[in-house]
Amino acid sequence: MKRWLSRLFAFASAMTVVSLAGAHAFLDHATPAVGSAVRASPAQVKLWFTQELEPAFSSVRVMDRSGRQVDKGDPQVDRAEATLLRVSVPQLAAGTYRVAWRVLSVDTHVTEGDFTFDVVP
Repeated sequence: MKRWLSRLFAFASAMTVVSLAGAHAFLDHATPAVGSAVRASPAQVKLWFTQELEPAFSSVRVMDRSGRQVDKGDPQVDRAEATLLRVSVPQLAAGTYRVAWRVLSVDTHVTEGDFTFDVVP
């Protein structure tokens, strides 16, 4: 009986870890794509996540090579597609831009990360 309870506890613990690991909103894809080079400045930077986001606690910033924020300061989670976070950007000059995001999924897990893309002439 003791061995059976021990195995049951180990299984339940493993299932809890698997369940918690799948509960975070991870970056699925973005436009411009992670590490890409685009010929024209995008009007918006869009990030899609693996889980729905909590709008009040999710943010994204776009910065130039020197770390200066260049987006229009209007990040928002899409009302119709709660996995989409976007921010508007002005006409971007040629160069490398860093996108930094921090999101809270609707199940209360926070994730954050960053990536770059290049605007080329």
